[in-house]
Amino acid sequence: MATLTVTARGQVTFRKEVLQHLGIQPGQKIELDLLPDGRGLIKAARPSGTIDAFVGLLAGRSAKVATLEEMNAAAVRGWAGKK
Repeated sequence: MATLTVTARGQVTFRKEVLQHLGIQPGQKIELDLLPDGRGLIKAARPSGTIDAFVGLLAGRSAKVATLEEMNAAAVRGWAGKK
C-alpha cells in the first residue's frame, strides 16, 4: 500500500511507481470516484471517444484502398492470430 502526504494546499504527489502502475504519463488525467463509506477509487482517466472522432482517423495516411473482402480477410487473420 502506498501512503501519500497531503500538503497544506490540499495537494498530493503520487510516486513514480504508482503512476506507472496506473499507466499514467505526464499531462494525463486521473479519475477519482468517491464512494459512500469515505473511500475513493483512483484510476487513469481514459478519453471516451465518439464515432465522429473515429471516422476519418486514418484518412490520407495510406495510398492503398482495401476492398471489403480484403478488410474481412484481414480481420479473420487478426482474430486467428495470423499476420
